[in-house]
Amino acid sequence: MSDKLRWPTFWALVAVFILIICLFTIPAFRDLLSGSVLFLTPFAFFFLLGVALIIFTVRGSVSGWLKKFFILTGASAAGVLVSILLHNLVYGLFVHFASADFWNGGDEPVFFTIALVAFILGFPVGVVGTIIVGARRLKAAR
Repeated sequence: MSDKLRWPTFWALVAVFILIICLFTIPAFRDLLSGSVLFLTPFAFFFLLGVALIIFTVRGSVSGWLKKFFILTGASAAGVLVSILLHNLVYGLFVHFASADFWNGGDEPVFFTIALVAFILGFPVGVVGTIIVGARRLKAAR
């Protein structure tokens, strides 16, 4: 079962990633969702699909580089929402508990940087690697 769901989950992840990119690059789309809880909805789907891809890959019969790229893609997708939530949690804790002299109203950038740099760069690497290795396996199977 997990082998049949792995590729549709992968392509759904790619579609949600494109939606998230549109959310940040198209002003009308961004303005429609900004300031509401709906803004986090694509990230929640991205997280859930990433977790599902990891589960389907680990339980399935895939191996080698394809398995590694599937896991990289899923982990990168799942890690984005986790980093965003950790960023907001740490920021909230510092603002609430830290003194004004220590904090100065600044932002805690570590988790946000991880979300934007490590995970967002890891996702396209995983996607491209998965497509290349998957295409090679499909060609070899013919």
